[in-house]
Amino acid sequence: MSGESAAEKPPPWYSDGLAFECTMCGNCCTGPPGAVWFDDEEGLAMAEAMGIDVRTFYRRYVRSINGRQSLRERHGRHGFDCVLLDRDSGSCRAGCRVYSARPVQCRTWPWWSENLEDRESWERAKRATPCPGMGQGTVVPLEQITINLRKSEAASDRCSDPDW
Repeated sequence: MSGESAAEKPPPWYSDGLAFECTMCGNCCTGPPGAVWFDDEEGLAMAEAMGIDVRTFYRRYVRSINGRQSLRERHGRHGFDCVLLDRDSGSCRAGCRVYSARPVQCRTWPWWSENLEDRESWERAKRATPCPGMGQGTVVPLEQITINLRKSEAASDRCSDPDW
C-alpha cells in the first residue's frame, strides 16, 4: 500500500470538466453487437413509456443473455441498432423511443468508467463510437461527471448481480 489517504488522492485527469453535448446521432445506440442491461424497474418504466404492458414489452424488445435482461438489437446499415432506436422518423437525427425512460446505462453515456480511465480512453471512445458530441458543447463539471459515473457503476453492479 502506498499509504496515500483518500484526501491525498490526486484529482482525476478530467477535474476541469469535459465538454459533451448529445447531438442525437444515435451512434452510441449502434455498432458491434452488445448489450443494454436494465433492471425490472427500468423495464416497467420503458413499457409504460411505450404505452404497452410489461409482459408485451419483454416479449417484443428484450432478450436474455446468461440469465440477464438486455434490450434486443436489429442489424442495420450502421451495425447492430438497439431495438428502441428510431431512425425512421424522417429527420436526420436518431431518437430513442423511450428517451425519458431509457435505462441508466444509456442515461450515463459517455460517463462510463472505461471512458474516464485516462484521456486516451476518452479519445478512443470518441473515435470508436464515433460520438460527435464528445469534446463539443458545454463543459460538464467534475461534480456532474462524478454523479453520472457513480450512477453508471451502481447500475452495472446491480445488473451484474447473478441473483438479479
